[in-house]
Amino acid sequence: MKITQISVFQLDMPLTEPYWLSGGRLKFEKLDSTFVRIDTDEGISGWGEGCPWGHTYLPAHGAGIRAGLETLAPFLIGEDPRSLQHINRVMDVQLPGHPYVKSAIDIACWDILGQFSGLPLWQLMGGASAEPVLVNSSISTGTPDEMMATIMKAAEKGYSVHSAKVGGTDIGLDIDRIEAISAGLPKGHKVTFDVNRAWQPAVAIEVLNSVRARDWVEQPCQTLEQCAHVAGRVANPIMLDECMHGFQDHLDAWSRRACEGVKVKPNRVGGLTKALQIRDFGVSVGWQMHIEDLGGSALADTAAIHLASSTPAANRLASWLCHYHLAVDPVPGQGARNENGTTTPPQTPGLGVVPDLDILGGPVGVYS
Repeated sequence: MKITQISVFQLDMPLTEPYWLSGGRLKFEKLDSTFVRIDTDEGISGWGEGCPWGHTYLPAHGAGIRAGLETLAPFLIGEDPRSLQHINRVMDVQLPGHPYVKSAIDIACWDILGQFSGLPLWQLMGGASAEPVLVNSSISTGTPDEMMATIMKAAEKGYSVHSAKVGGTDIGLDIDRIEAISAGLPKGHKVTFDVNRAWQPAVAIEVLNSVRARDWVEQPCQTLEQCAHVAGRVANPIMLDECMHGFQDHLDAWSRRACEGVKVKPNRVGGLTKALQIRDFGVSVGWQMHIEDLGGSALADTAAIHLASSTPAANRLASWLCHYHLAVDPVPGQGARNENGTTTPPQTPGLGVVPDLDILGGPVGVYS
């Protein structure tokens, strides 16, 4: 089997309402998503999606994906998409770094492999069955009352796990947010306080040693070194996210005892192949993991949910679904959707999601 053509599509996806994180420092209103279709000489086509969460969240942006694909595509034509490690080595040689560019290609190759083998991705990744995955709500920064009201609305939709965005410049207000949310959660619900790297180490230590809450705290500071410093001085379990760009970062975090868990996001680390490597390492060292993607439609969400579903339950925390924040759905009725607080990956071969071309429109680039 050989790759004969790579088609690239672009879609602006507005959010249903503005979204604030990092204590209100960052605001998001629209996502720029890139969809990739890989065609083969055996008539099987695979789909992938790359969608950064805006251009201020991480060193990634939508136009950068498409520029990188223009560079990579000529080197992939004629290669066998089922040879996942080889495809990744080719991409890494021809474009060192830029993992967010490569994710959509890798996901589309997994889709082809699954269709060719007649197996869903969760089974190719080691799962025995399509296990339901808890869905994590995402609570935008606001006053304690506003955030609790949003959590209660999420609870009405079945969510029992929440990610509350804190990390403002007002230390007292952050303490109030954490205490109010931790105390006000419905019985049986869990919360992670996501700082999105907004605190300096001294502020993180001050806040976390001032609150009674012992819930997860995510990415309190900018760097791995700063987060490791905080982790050794607070009682809260630490989850790492934005500073984890590749396998070496995860190895360093484990060796420095910087966290008890991580977020594994295929689009950030270069696709499902490298996310699977990180997932397996996390299982081996006893981490708990949120496996989800940076952003995107239900296509990107579904790719991550296949990996999450195949992860042992003891290591699997809830997964966020970006698509419920979006005002447009390019894969209507397909893929992993919230079903009263859980989601399940498709059982059809491959990814199990095909975009509606009437919604995507024509390709912005075709390489053959």
